[in-house]
Amino acid sequence: MSLPQAPLVRQHPDQLLVGLVSISDRAASGTYEDQGIPALQSWLDGALTRAPQVAARLVPDEPEQISATLVHLVDVLGCDLVLTTGGTGPARRDLTPEATLAVATREMPGFGEQMRQISLKFVPTAILSRQVAVIRETADHAALIINLPGQPKAIKETLEGLKGPDGQVLTAGIFAAVPYCIDLIGGPYIETREDIVKAFRPKSAIRPTARTN
Repeated sequence: MSLPQAPLVRQHPDQLLVGLVSISDRAASGTYEDQGIPALQSWLDGALTRAPQVAARLVPDEPEQISATLVHLVDVLGCDLVLTTGGTGPARRDLTPEATLAVATREMPGFGEQMRQISLKFVPTAILSRQVAVIRETADHAALIINLPGQPKAIKETLEGLKGPDGQVLTAGIFAAVPYCIDLIGGPYIETREDIVKAFRPKSAIRPTARTN
């Protein structure tokens, strides 16, 4: 997948610009069809009240290429949020966290901690996951970059959290904190469909007329 070279243009001031990066040697070589980007796109389309504008890239497990892709998405295309999937385990070629940290301005460790807590509800090997989240800042722009798991089911669970049979949230998903984080770094005001994931903002940060646009 090739990326455009010009910055993305918002169709609305509150439209989220998102970069999706699937990291896999085999998918990048065409050995099998990538499932990460379709899973991310489908989840975002369902969870956000306003459709995001998306730039997607499929890359192999090469740290320099991963880092360059992240920089391009943020610095050139102007993405507010970049979600990666794959390459976060302990195998020798799993270098997504290192490539992400290499382009970071600041780390956001709470995202990785919560993702592992969610996954631990299912498998003890969740402690082997090394996902990180960071902020990348330029002179006039900032973006949140989050490493997600590689499997579509795990992507959904970590983004929206775990619910009981009655629909009550048992364990909060990480996306509940994403809209306010993007507010704080100067991005658009995004809203979510609460039946999928309820975005949390302090009362002082809630825009009263947001739903009338």
